[in-house]
Amino acid sequence: MAQARLSVVAGVSAREPHPAAVLEPSQDSRPYVREGMTVLEPGPGIGYFTLELARQVGPSGRVTAVDLQPRMLEGLKRRAAKAGLLDRVDPRLAAPESLGVGDLAGTVDFVLAFAMVHEMPSAEGFFAEAAPTLKPNGTLLLAEPTGHVSSGEFESELRAAAQAGLTVAVRPSIPHSHAALLKKT
Repeated sequence: MAQARLSVVAGVSAREPHPAAVLEPSQDSRPYVREGMTVLEPGPGIGYFTLELARQVGPSGRVTAVDLQPRMLEGLKRRAAKAGLLDRVDPRLAAPESLGVGDLAGTVDFVLAFAMVHEMPSAEGFFAEAAPTLKPNGTLLLAEPTGHVSSGEFESELRAAAQAGLTVAVRPSIPHSHAALLKKT
Protein backbone atom coordinates (compact mmCIF):
# COMPACT_ATOMS: atom_id res chain seq x y z
CA MET A 1 0.00 0.00 0.00
CA ALA A 2 1.39 3.43 -0.92
CA GLN A 3 2.50 5.82 1.79
CA ALA A 4 1.98 9.58 1.85
CA ARG A 5 3.39 12.10 4.34
CA LEU A 6 1.34 14.82 6.01
CA SER A 7 2.46 17.30 8.66
CA VAL A 8 -0.68 16.97 10.79
CA VAL A 9 -0.43 16.20 14.48
CA ALA A 10 -3.73 14.97 15.88
CA GLY A 11 -2.65 13.79 19.33
CA VAL A 12 -4.29 15.42 22.28
CA SER A 13 -3.12 13.29 25.19
CA ALA A 14 -1.53 14.96 28.19
CA ARG A 15 1.96 14.31 26.81
CA GLU A 16 1.16 15.50 23.31
CA PRO A 17 0.58 19.04 22.02
CA HIS A 18 -2.93 20.21 21.26
CA PRO A 19 -3.62 19.92 17.51
CA ALA A 20 -4.28 23.65 17.12
CA ALA A 21 -0.75 24.34 18.34
CA VAL A 22 0.98 22.34 15.59
CA LEU A 23 -1.35 21.74 12.64
CA GLU A 24 -0.62 23.16 9.20
CA PRO A 25 -3.97 22.98 7.40
CA SER A 26 -2.72 24.55 4.18
CA GLN A 27 -0.16 21.77 3.70
CA ASP A 28 -2.25 18.98 5.15
CA SER A 29 -5.30 19.28 2.91
CA ARG A 30 -3.48 20.42 -0.24
CA PRO A 31 -2.88 16.92 -1.66
CA TYR A 32 -6.61 16.22 -1.61
CA VAL A 33 -8.37 19.54 -2.32
CA ARG A 34 -8.42 21.57 -5.51
CA GLU A 35 -10.22 24.61 -6.80
CA GLY A 36 -13.88 24.05 -7.64
CA MET A 37 -14.30 21.06 -5.32
CA THR A 38 -17.14 20.43 -2.91
CA VAL A 39 -15.83 19.48 0.55
CA LEU A 40 -17.66 18.13 3.60
CA GLU A 41 -16.12 18.77 7.00
CA PRO A 42 -17.96 17.16 9.90
CA GLY A 43 -16.94 18.44 13.33
CA PRO A 44 -15.16 21.63 12.23
CA GLY A 45 -15.30 23.36 15.61
CA ILE A 46 -14.50 27.02 15.00
CA GLY A 47 -13.07 26.21 11.58
CA TYR A 48 -9.37 25.55 11.97
CA PHE A 49 -9.35 23.51 8.74
CA THR A 50 -12.48 25.09 7.26
CA LEU A 51 -10.94 28.43 6.34
CA GLU A 52 -8.01 26.84 4.54
CA LEU A 53 -10.32 24.41 2.79
CA ALA A 54 -12.43 27.39 1.64
CA ARG A 55 -9.31 29.08 0.26
CA GLN A 56 -8.32 25.92 -1.58
CA VAL A 57 -11.73 25.30 -3.20
CA GLY A 58 -11.73 28.88 -4.45
CA PRO A 59 -14.72 30.97 -5.44
CA SER A 60 -16.27 28.16 -7.48
CA GLY A 61 -16.02 25.58 -4.67
CA ARG A 62 -17.93 24.98 -1.45
CA VAL A 63 -17.17 23.69 2.05
CA THR A 64 -20.06 22.31 4.08
CA ALA A 65 -19.10 22.40 7.76
CA VAL A 66 -21.40 20.38 10.04
CA ASP A 67 -21.23 20.64 13.83
CA LEU A 68 -23.42 19.75 16.81
CA GLN A 69 -22.66 22.95 18.69
CA PRO A 70 -24.31 26.20 17.59
CA ARG A 71 -21.62 28.20 19.42
CA MET A 72 -18.89 26.59 17.33
CA LEU A 73 -20.76 27.35 14.12
CA GLU A 74 -21.23 30.98 15.16
CA GLY A 75 -17.49 31.27 15.75
CA LEU A 76 -16.83 29.63 12.40
CA LYS A 77 -19.16 32.09 10.64
CA ARG A 78 -17.44 35.07 12.29
CA ARG A 79 -13.99 33.81 11.32
CA ALA A 80 -15.08 33.02 7.74
CA ALA A 81 -16.70 36.45 7.35
CA LYS A 82 -13.60 38.20 8.69
CA ALA A 83 -11.45 36.24 6.22
CA GLY A 84 -13.81 37.07 3.34
CA LEU A 85 -14.67 33.40 2.84
CA LEU A 86 -18.22 33.12 4.18
CA ASP A 87 -19.68 32.84 0.67
CA ARG A 88 -17.71 29.56 0.22
CA VAL A 89 -18.76 28.04 3.56
CA ASP A 90 -22.09 26.39 4.37
CA PRO A 91 -22.20 26.04 8.18
CA ARG A 92 -24.82 23.49 9.27
CA LEU A 93 -26.13 22.43 12.64
CA ALA A 94 -26.27 18.64 12.97
CA ALA A 95 -28.61 16.67 15.17
CA PRO A 96 -27.04 14.32 17.73
CA GLU A 97 -28.17 11.29 15.71
CA SER A 98 -27.58 12.63 12.18
CA LEU A 99 -25.26 14.83 10.16
CA GLY A 100 -28.22 16.02 8.12
CA VAL A 101 -26.37 15.88 4.80
CA GLY A 102 -28.76 13.75 2.76
CA ASP A 103 -29.23 16.63 0.33
CA LEU A 104 -25.53 16.34 -0.60
CA ALA A 105 -25.87 12.81 -2.01
CA GLY A 106 -23.38 12.28 -4.83
CA THR A 107 -22.07 15.87 -4.81
CA VAL A 108 -19.01 15.82 -2.51
CA ASP A 109 -15.45 15.39 -3.80
CA PHE A 110 -13.67 15.18 -0.43
CA VAL A 111 -14.63 14.59 3.21
CA LEU A 112 -12.25 15.57 6.01
CA ALA A 113 -13.01 13.42 9.07
CA PHE A 114 -10.28 14.66 11.37
CA ALA A 115 -10.29 13.44 14.99
CA MET A 116 -14.06 13.16 15.11
CA VAL A 117 -15.40 9.73 14.14
CA HIS A 118 -14.62 8.38 17.62
CA GLU A 119 -16.87 11.16 19.00
CA MET A 120 -19.88 9.95 16.98
CA PRO A 121 -22.52 7.62 18.47
CA SER A 122 -21.36 4.97 15.97
CA ALA A 123 -18.78 4.76 13.22
CA GLU A 124 -21.25 2.72 11.19
CA GLY A 125 -23.81 5.53 11.35
CA PHE A 126 -21.23 8.15 10.43
CA PHE A 127 -19.97 6.30 7.36
CA ALA A 128 -23.53 5.34 6.34
CA GLU A 129 -24.26 9.10 6.09
CA ALA A 130 -20.90 10.36 4.81
CA ALA A 131 -20.25 7.78 2.06
CA PRO A 132 -23.42 8.54 0.03
CA THR A 133 -22.45 12.22 -0.16
CA LEU A 134 -19.33 11.33 -2.15
CA LYS A 135 -19.17 11.36 -5.91
CA PRO A 136 -17.81 8.19 -7.56
CA ASN A 137 -14.06 8.10 -6.79
CA GLY A 138 -14.56 10.77 -4.09
CA THR A 139 -12.25 10.51 -1.10
CA LEU A 140 -12.50 10.72 2.67
CA LEU A 141 -9.46 11.39 4.86
CA LEU A 142 -9.98 9.63 8.18
CA ALA A 143 -7.53 10.61 10.91
CA GLU A 144 -7.92 9.68 14.57
CA PRO A 145 -5.59 10.62 17.46
CA THR A 146 -3.60 7.69 18.84
CA GLY A 147 -4.07 9.14 22.33
CA HIS A 148 -7.84 8.56 22.09
CA VAL A 149 -8.32 5.75 19.58
CA SER A 150 -6.55 2.38 19.78
CA SER A 151 -5.32 0.53 16.70
CA GLY A 152 -8.15 -1.97 17.16
CA GLU A 153 -10.76 0.78 17.35
CA PHE A 154 -9.34 2.40 14.23
CA GLU A 155 -9.47 -0.91 12.36
CA SER A 156 -13.10 -1.22 13.47
CA GLU A 157 -13.76 2.23 11.97
CA LEU A 158 -12.17 1.06 8.72
CA ARG A 159 -14.47 -2.00 8.68
CA ALA A 160 -17.46 0.32 9.15
CA ALA A 161 -16.19 2.44 6.24
CA ALA A 162 -15.88 -0.69 4.08
CA GLN A 163 -19.47 -1.64 4.88
CA ALA A 164 -20.47 1.79 3.54
CA GLY A 165 -18.61 1.20 0.25
CA LEU A 166 -15.30 2.93 1.03
CA THR A 167 -11.94 1.27 0.41
CA VAL A 168 -8.52 2.18 1.74
CA ALA A 169 -6.56 3.92 -1.04
CA VAL A 170 -3.51 4.88 1.03
CA ARG A 171 -2.42 4.98 4.67
CA PRO A 172 -0.84 8.46 5.01
CA SER A 173 1.65 9.03 7.78
CA ILE A 174 0.22 11.59 10.21
CA PRO A 175 2.17 11.94 13.46
CA HIS A 176 0.30 10.83 16.58
CA SER A 177 -2.57 9.58 14.42
CA HIS A 178 -4.08 6.57 12.76
CA ALA A 179 -4.94 7.64 9.23
CA ALA A 180 -6.40 6.35 5.99
CA LEU A 181 -7.47 7.94 2.75
CA LEU A 182 -10.68 6.17 1.77
CA LYS A 183 -12.12 6.10 -1.73
CA LYS A 184 -15.67 5.54 -2.90
CA THR A 185 -15.72 2.80 -5.49
